[in-house]
Amino acid sequence: MEIQQSVAASPPQTSPSASHEAQLMAVAQSLEAAFLSEMLKSAGIGETPSEFGGGAGEDQFASFMRDEQAKQMTAAGGIGLAQSMFDAMMARSQ
Repeated sequence: MEIQQSVAASPPQTSPSASHEAQLMAVAQSLEAAFLSEMLKSAGIGETPSEFGGGAGEDQFASFMRDEQAKQMTAAGGIGLAQSMFDAMMARSQ
């Protein structure tokens, strides 16, 4: 009796450089979102209006709204900061 070993087909793997590039882009987008969030804060986005405002609760959660708005702005293309940082990080990693 002969036993044959079966080899399961493995899923295609991404190259280490492709996953490294994806990680660098994610970091660059995260940094751009943090920057945009701070700029939105400086511009007064999310501040409670003096009349008919949401009170202390609105003040406490305004930063979450700004962060999400900044993430959406970055996902939609942002201001180009993420791409510039990605290019700089790629140049340094080579």
